[in-house]
Amino acid sequence: MNKSARSVSAVTSSFPRFQSFDLLATLVAVVSNDGSVLFANAALEDALGTSRRTIEGSHFPDSFTEPHLLMSALEGAGGNEFAALRYDAWLKRLNHEPVPVHVIVTQTESPGQIIVELLPLEQQTRQDREERLADQAQANKELIRNLAHEIKNPLGGIRGAAQLLEMEIESRGLKEYTQVIIHEADRLQTLVDRLLAPHRRPHLVGDVNIHEVCERVRSLILAEFPKGLQVVRDYDTSIPEFRGDREQLIQSVLNIAHNACQALVERIAAGDACLTFSTRVARQVTFGKQRYRLALELHVIDNGPGIPESIKDRIFYPLVSGREGGSGLGLTLAQTFVQQHHGLIECESVPGRTDFKLLIPLP
Repeated sequence: MNKSARSVSAVTSSFPRFQSFDLLATLVAVVSNDGSVLFANAALEDALGTSRRTIEGSHFPDSFTEPHLLMSALEGAGGNEFAALRYDAWLKRLNHEPVPVHVIVTQTESPGQIIVELLPLEQQTRQDREERLADQAQANKELIRNLAHEIKNPLGGIRGAAQLLEMEIESRGLKEYTQVIIHEADRLQTLVDRLLAPHRRPHLVGDVNIHEVCERVRSLILAEFPKGLQVVRDYDTSIPEFRGDREQLIQSVLNIAHNACQALVERIAAGDACLTFSTRVARQVTFGKQRYRLALELHVIDNGPGIPESIKDRIFYPLVSGREGGSGLGLTLAQTFVQQHHGLIECESVPGRTDFKLLIPLP
């Protein structure tokens, strides 16, 4: 072991508080005034695509496309010119394109030790989007429950009054009108029941195999669309079982897949529609303001026309639909069910490819 490596090892073992940086989702390095890395957390190790042992002892400014910017910041911190400095830069990654990051250089109480924190701009944007989705889902939940209960009570009265009126009148033509009232009241009652369904039904937790969920949805979809649709399975069979509500997850995936098939109606008629179920394990991912060592990624991908721009930012809102006659509840319920598993649904859509990604933590 050379002198530099011994120095790094000694510093790391002498300051066990550095190990707490491993709990952070942001990328953190502790460096000396000359730019040598004294400690790198797990998130930085993942981002750079190389081992911690390789990072520690290296010259950290060389990890950036413009190393002089970090060197100037380190010199300023070492000379007590500032307590903290922020700037944007590009971080190099092994076998990948550089990634834009927001750099925060902060002095510490210990001489010769400077904390460099990196916030990937893409990650920051993603976290902001996830926070909006979470807030939106909570607002939707309260809106739906309150609205459904407000509708439910007078609806029962309208239906009951129509039934009583039908018993009193003898005209066949007038009875047709009362039947319309009763029919429409029943239709609204069904809609209200669907709105309240995820809040009424208890969460039944058991062991879930995600591929059994996908296969169940696949069989239901092919039963409804037996011709013109190809359903592709791209599974990572190493994904472990996890605790969850199997029926809720089936309903979530089915809602997404069914929406996709309805968007594929023209391609199904032409015989070239394609729906793909893809499963992968994501490692060291952050969503919902929390970092997870492992997470399930389930992609439901279609080759349809894409989501209209006018509703792309509102697809998880209740009663928002991209097709005439749609209730606009399918994606809202899917997001609710997945969030009850501490997960999240994201969507990317362009003409010819729409990808709904379900993220769920794994044990």
